[in-house]
Amino acid sequence: MGDVTLQLLVGQDTPRSESEGNQVYFKGSKRGEACVIDFYTEMMLEGRGFQVRAGTITTPLVGDVAITDTAAELAVNAVQGLAVIVAFFNLSIRLGTGTLHEYALKSIDGAAVVGTGAAFVPLPAMMETAAVASQATAFVGAAGAVTVIAELATNTRRLWSASNPLAVGAGHSPASYNYSPRSPHTIANNAHVYAQIAATGTGPSYYASLDYIELKWANIS
Repeated sequence: MGDVTLQLLVGQDTPRSESEGNQVYFKGSKRGEACVIDFYTEMMLEGRGFQVRAGTITTPLVGDVAITDTAAELAVNAVQGLAVIVAFFNLSIRLGTGTLHEYALKSIDGAAVVGTGAAFVPLPAMMETAAVASQATAFVGAAGAVTVIAELATNTRRLWSASNPLAVGAGHSPASYNYSPRSPHTIANNAHVYAQIAATGTGPSYYASLDYIELKWANIS
């Protein structure tokens, strides 16, 4: 077998774009390096990234009084025909009153429902007026107002958690938590990912956000 020479089209000063279904040259720099984009950046540029958030400036949400099964503060449903990849979760505690704090991010088959909370329209990560809307459904509510499927060891995936058995006022707990998974979790075809934020005595006030990527199940199955 003879040697194979890979040639790249330089696209440093004038980036190229093509319409759907057409071939395009492999992009290279003037020095000959191949330009390869990572998966997350590509998904964002394609408009497949979204965010669900809880709390606004000076108006945080307040968590549940003791973590409770089937009660959550935030949830995203991957409806039938849709896959959702959990990319990032942030939780920032504004006022850590109460004790025995427990925070968790979990997933389970079945659909979450609004309960006494409120439906939330996921925000496109692509900030453009014609950005495509998310096909997922989402809910946000204070004090366990979002209803989720009951947790069992046989059906619930535990993605992230943090707890503090001491009074936060004593300064034993950080105020901000980030979940940036090495192996991103995927839910699909009528499943949901949800966050629980609670403490004993008094629920903590907080801000939270969940970033995710969505793809049609038919495109990956």
